[in-house]
Amino acid sequence: MTNFLLQRFIPNYQNTIDPAVREKYGRLAGIVGIVCNVLLFAGKLLAGTLSGSVSVTADAVNNLSDASSSIVTLIGFRLAARPADEEHPYGHARMEYLSGLAVAAMIILIGAELVKSSFQKILHPEAVEFSALTAVVLTVSILLKLWMALFNRKLGRKISSAALTATAADSRNDVIATGAVLLACVVGAWTGLKIDGYIGLLVALFIIWSGIGIAKDTIDPLLGAKPDEELVRAIAYLMTSHVNILGFHDLMVHDYGPGRRFASVHAEIDHRIDPLIAHEILDEIERQAKKDLHVDLVIHYDPIVTDDPEVCAVRTRVLSILHAIDPRLSFHDFRMVSGPHHVNVMFDMVIPPEYADRTEQLRKQVEVQLQDGKKIYHLVVTFDTTAFNALSTEAGECPPYHKFDRPAQCAPGGLTVFCKSQVVKLSEICGVILSLSTNLYKIKTIFIFFFTYFSQRVIIFLLIFISNFR
Repeated sequence: MTNFLLQRFIPNYQNTIDPAVREKYGRLAGIVGIVCNVLLFAGKLLAGTLSGSVSVTADAVNNLSDASSSIVTLIGFRLAARPADEEHPYGHARMEYLSGLAVAAMIILIGAELVKSSFQKILHPEAVEFSALTAVVLTVSILLKLWMALFNRKLGRKISSAALTATAADSRNDVIATGAVLLACVVGAWTGLKIDGYIGLLVALFIIWSGIGIAKDTIDPLLGAKPDEELVRAIAYLMTSHVNILGFHDLMVHDYGPGRRFASVHAEIDHRIDPLIAHEILDEIERQAKKDLHVDLVIHYDPIVTDDPEVCAVRTRVLSILHAIDPRLSFHDFRMVSGPHHVNVMFDMVIPPEYADRTEQLRKQVEVQLQDGKKIYHLVVTFDTTAFNALSTEAGECPPYHKFDRPAQCAPGGLTVFCKSQVVKLSEICGVILSLSTNLYKIKTIFIFFFTYFSQRVIIFLLIFISNFR
């Protein structure tokens, strides 16, 4: 049924990243919710009035409030789809979060009202009249609300909507509440026990608890919750899929509502590449992020020295020192500046939270272990948190496609984290390459010397031979 409605009323319904498609999802969910809840309200109000059950009547009022919640969701999606304007340059997509918060507030309010009416029923219990009409209406309500919960949950998962997730939870609560009401009616009719108020109180407390949970889920993104992991991995794959990107770090995602996200990241590129070409590479990645991920990505260009043997050797040593201290430590933006008395070694170190209060101690520990007796190395370290560098890579850490080796692992949501053992192997390979490059340089110098020497002798011999011949 859900797929039929999607195909019938939402063109291109599979493109859930498109803000226009998201708005149609919200509109469909809102209209379905309004129609179903109004029908349930009318049926339950009739059954509650005829049976004299406060639980059935309260459940009917709950359905009416659910209809108003659907209206709020409908308006929220409509407002969220509005384009950016002068006063709101980042758009209005957060209205979807606010509509979810409004639904949560309504749920809590309904629970509070039900607590009040349930206490009245406990203090002044009355016999509940149970009829076939009541049983039929409540059973139909349970089945319909169960379908609505599944319907809204499926739509909410498809478009990652907090508002629809809240609506699905509200429908689930109605299933539990109506089931409890039906139980109270059956027990009262068969045993004469007046448990209507007690069941109503339990249902009310559950509704309040559920409302608080929904409110938390909708407030989190407004306060700046951790970005969606799938989106972060998709951006990481986009960065590492380009052969000229040697590493990236400081990936920050700012959420201004579903379909309205901004991100910034630092990309490391070989310094020998022309800056204009490097700029065009980054521009192309930014355009691709906007097209494929609907993310406004801003990339900072970090030129990295990759052809200096000393820089490569020191970088490898720093990497080994950090991993010996704690395998979770990493670094990026590595560079060296030589002075008359010492060499400044500068980089950003990514540390777990527990190192936050002993950063200077950590810097000194690395600095002491880095000294080799030949030069004095002074460390200038900027400390970063893992929150923005969970998937970052460092230039020289591994070959192209560093963390994402195979196409099967490159799809967003199916990425594998780079194994630290590969860093050690790569460090060994880097050392071998440095040794070979030094030896090759010596061989090249010797070859040039002998080539020049013998060439001179051959030319002198030819000149003497020609002069004698004449």
